[in-house]
Amino acid sequence: MTGASPAAPTPKGHQRRTALLDAAERILVSSGSAELTMRAVATEAGVRLGHLQYYFPARSDLLAALLDRVLVASLGRVSGLTDTDDGGIDVTSVLDSVLSDHDDVRLVRLFTEVWSMAAHDESAAAAVRSFYAQYMDRVAEFIRNQSPGLPDGAVQSRAEVFVMLMEGSALFRSGVIGSCSSKTDSRLRGVLLGLLGGRAGRAEGCDES
Repeated sequence: MTGASPAAPTPKGHQRRTALLDAAERILVSSGSAELTMRAVATEAGVRLGHLQYYFPARSDLLAALLDRVLVASLGRVSGLTDTDDGGIDVTSVLDSVLSDHDDVRLVRLFTEVWSMAAHDESAAAAVRSFYAQYMDRVAEFIRNQSPGLPDGAVQSRAEVFVMLMEGSALFRSGVIGSCSSKTDSRLRGVLLGLLGGRAGRAEGCDES
């Protein structure tokens, strides 16, 4: 016998979760990962610690929800470009949408703090691994749809390289730790486009099964 499905969050519950996640994000971006404690988030949100723990029992749950929110927002933008009636997809527009995340310095700073947490906290690392596994799966799905003849190993390799390039280049394209020339940026776009199945670049070394 199966149990009853959990009730869907009420609008008020959704608003409360959002407010708590916003508070956690503000702390990460403005004060750094060392200051992200459950008590600090509760104080920032203006609620009791027990209220926060009702929605997020542990800091790892809070972090996982933050990452999920980022992923959902990014995929939501891309889905609007890929869900077309005629089945045609402008790969360049999809890439531009994904790269637009680099324009959000606040988001890039959030990820630098998340990476820092993952380096020292196994529960944080588990949340980050889950995030990137989902991210890579969605990229692989897109590549497979664009290039149905590619072997599975090549698809996975392209997806992994795409995500690695995206995450590393974010630090430079956002200006958080440096910058890149327009020529370098153009070359990066070409490589990323090639990995996705566009025509501007080649996925050298990624198609070996």
